[in-house]
Amino acid sequence: MNFEHTEERRMLADSLNRFIAERYGFETRNRIAADAQGYSPEMWNHFAELGVIGALMREEDGGFGGGGFDIAVVFEALGRGLVLEPLLASAVLAGEAIAAAGSDAQRGLLEGIADGSTIASFAHDEPDTHYELARVGLAARRDGDGWVLDGVKSVVPQGAQAAVFVVSARTGGAVDEEAGISLFLVPADSAGLQAVGTPTIDGGHVAELTFTGVRLGADALLGAEGRGYPTLERALGRGILALCAEALGAMEAAKAATLDYLRTRKQFGVPIGSFQALQHRMADLLLEIEQARSAVINAAAALDADRITRERALSAAKMSIGRIGTKVAEECIQLHGGIGMTWELPLAHYAKRLVMIDHQLGDEDHHLERYIALGRQAPGPQQAA
Repeated sequence: MNFEHTEERRMLADSLNRFIAERYGFETRNRIAADAQGYSPEMWNHFAELGVIGALMREEDGGFGGGGFDIAVVFEALGRGLVLEPLLASAVLAGEAIAAAGSDAQRGLLEGIADGSTIASFAHDEPDTHYELARVGLAARRDGDGWVLDGVKSVVPQGAQAAVFVVSARTGGAVDEEAGISLFLVPADSAGLQAVGTPTIDGGHVAELTFTGVRLGADALLGAEGRGYPTLERALGRGILALCAEALGAMEAAKAATLDYLRTRKQFGVPIGSFQALQHRMADLLLEIEQARSAVINAAAALDADRITRERALSAAKMSIGRIGTKVAEECIQLHGGIGMTWELPLAHYAKRLVMIDHQLGDEDHHLERYIALGRQAPGPQQAA
């Protein structure tokens, strides 16, 4: 299989990396992180003009990319710059759910998502869940021709800034059953919906959404009633790939900063990078990062494969990224010494982001268990034959 990027992807990567290096420096990023809005509308518009948002969405959905390697290229660049704008929540998670299950009228939102004029978010996590995809407690009950939603969603990315949410709700079955999960499109200004935003340790912004008798029309249902789980899995799968690629970009940036420090910091009159013990530690780290890159490539290549192949590749990548990302964060800080965790040094922020990525959309332990469980579902040699 040929894993070389197309000319279009290389041009997009070059343009995005150059823009981030020139316009999205560390100080700019910190100012955006400190702002209550949680992202920069100016930068968001620039990303839209560069085609970054559109590259994450398929042509029939209003974009011009949307493949696994398109997502990987974009998010690796975003990871290098610690970009805070809501590309994951809007274009990848919410956009994919609408594209996969939306009616013609609902799919009309995709144009605004692709050009950046509409920010959407994905509200699935709840306070008492632990990465279990099918565990949905927010209740949706019929009310005439419409629906009424009651419950809470937590850690919703850019939840205080989004204009519309894709919300998972329970319309039937037990709280942890795949059957009975439905998806709804909920405008942010709906009566009874309250969003309380908060910053995260890595510079992002999330919100807790409280639904108190939120009334929706029949046209708010996204896809078939009670059959939202496959759409949920599909959208979050693309989100997992995006996070893995973002972590890879952050690892590369942390690696480059550490190599530069080892070459310039001197002890006993020589660069500390000349010490054999540190060389061995850095060599091990480089091998780990290459393993992470292989996992991301494998996941990107499997994004359009059958369900078991796709989901196993995604869980394998997320599991690897969780372990390797934590190791990279720890080793790079230790190789820097005490300076490694100072606020002024970008490395500390890369470390925090890498640790947080492990906990988004399922941590290392969760995806190890999921990978094993999916392996039991895979057909054996005789069944495959």
